[in-house]
Amino acid sequence: MPASISLSQLSWSTPEGRSLFSNLDLGFGALRTGLVGRNGAGKSTLLQLIEGSLVPQAGKVTVVGSLGMLSQTVQVADDETVADLFGIRDALGVLKRAEEGLASMDELAAADWTLESRLETTLARVGLNASAKTPLAALSGGQMTRVKLAALVFQEPDFILLDEPTNNLDREGRAAVAALMAGWRGGAIVVSHDRELLETMDAIVELTSLGATTYGGNWSHYRERKAIELASARHDLADAERRLAEVERKTQEVAERKARKDAAGRRKRAKGDEPLLLLDARKERSEKTGGDNARLAERRRDSAIGDLAEARERIEILQPLTVRLPSTGLPAGRSVLQVDDASVGYQPGMPVIDRLSLSIVGPERVALTGRNGSGKTTLLSLLIGDLQPWSGSVRVLVEYAMLDQQVSLIDPRLSIRENFRQLNPDASENDCRAALARFMFRVDAALQVVSSLSGGQMLRAGLACVLGGRRPPQFLILDEPTNHLDIDSIEAVEAGLRAYDGALLVVSHDRAFLEAIGINRRIELS
Repeated sequence: MPASISLSQLSWSTPEGRSLFSNLDLGFGALRTGLVGRNGAGKSTLLQLIEGSLVPQAGKVTVVGSLGMLSQTVQVADDETVADLFGIRDALGVLKRAEEGLASMDELAAADWTLESRLETTLARVGLNASAKTPLAALSGGQMTRVKLAALVFQEPDFILLDEPTNNLDREGRAAVAALMAGWRGGAIVVSHDRELLETMDAIVELTSLGATTYGGNWSHYRERKAIELASARHDLADAERRLAEVERKTQEVAERKARKDAAGRRKRAKGDEPLLLLDARKERSEKTGGDNARLAERRRDSAIGDLAEARERIEILQPLTVRLPSTGLPAGRSVLQVDDASVGYQPGMPVIDRLSLSIVGPERVALTGRNGSGKTTLLSLLIGDLQPWSGSVRVLVEYAMLDQQVSLIDPRLSIRENFRQLNPDASENDCRAALARFMFRVDAALQVVSSLSGGQMLRAGLACVLGGRRPPQFLILDEPTNHLDIDSIEAVEAGLRAYDGALLVVSHDRAFLEAIGINRRIELS
């Protein structure tokens, strides 16, 4: 029987009672499927329900075939090796005893003589230069993620379940995971905001509060379908606006006809040339007809307003965010950053940055890349003055702002509005509200306390507060801005940065993000 996963009438709510999905019906065949949706939509919960670590509150999960799930956290003992993670320590011991002539006949009969070559091939597939004896404690976080993924595919399950497998990986690690998935021929369900990885999928499932929608094809095909849906939604919005205008026009015409009839009736009554009883009967019929028409018109108007609201809501969901920002006024030839022969580190005699020189002039858009541990975060700390150079000089020559992964520039105890006013003391209340609305914090949304926001909302709030003032800073520094964000949030950040006309220095391993914001120079640390 072919491997498959079936979800039938599945329901799940958070401990606070918020429904993630209700009566969800969904099926997965032996394909690579990307699972996308906003943070909090229930993607990770769905994987846990499929894997069995959570039990459905209603409905059932049916799995035909074997499952393997990439765990995000693994406790590692000091003496554990790659062989332990792969579960092959004993099998390798048998091969070693066989080479030494010490294996029993039963051991020789059961020995897997391809084990070592298969291990080597699997580690190479994820780009790791490691062996069975490599201690797990010696691996970096990114290397650990890759070796766990290698151990998972080594078991050759029918389905693999991956939850954000490229989070915190450098460029090389992301490429290795994407290459592995491109060559995977079993079933896979992959929760990810990595658009390059999603390009290797056979299907995309979008999870929302309304349920799940399956789109055949990879990320590009999914975006094409969403563009068609947006065009359809715009057409529906135009139709709804025309219908409401027509209903209101007809309602006005009916009201004007009734007013003319009522006026004519009053004139006849004033003349007194018809019996009063007849006039009263006409008046009663007119009032009844007028009341019926008014109620019918009100129902039509309510229906048209409801259709319009629904069409606008669809547009709000599908429409990519576009942002307009005030100009920074940065001249093309203005020197923004000058680093000359700078060295810095954390232990004497062991520089992390060694005799580095670089400059940024005018509104350049520069990506700072390199492997994890190459010194990118150290360099940013040097630029903003958190570290002082051991030698050489560092000068930031214009007003700047930095948004780190925690968006520590804004106060988590304050509302978004209060943060904006604190960072832009000269802005009026109207300026504040208009700036926040450009980043989709409208009306009461601007009053949310920052500590209550999701990661994507917090970064969007930080951008609104920093870039939404009358004169944004001429230089913006960003450290891994897309980590842990859902795709909607990433695209909102991209929209804000595309509208920014100052100089930009961005640390990111997300190639799609860097292309979307128009990076025109890359500096790689090694």
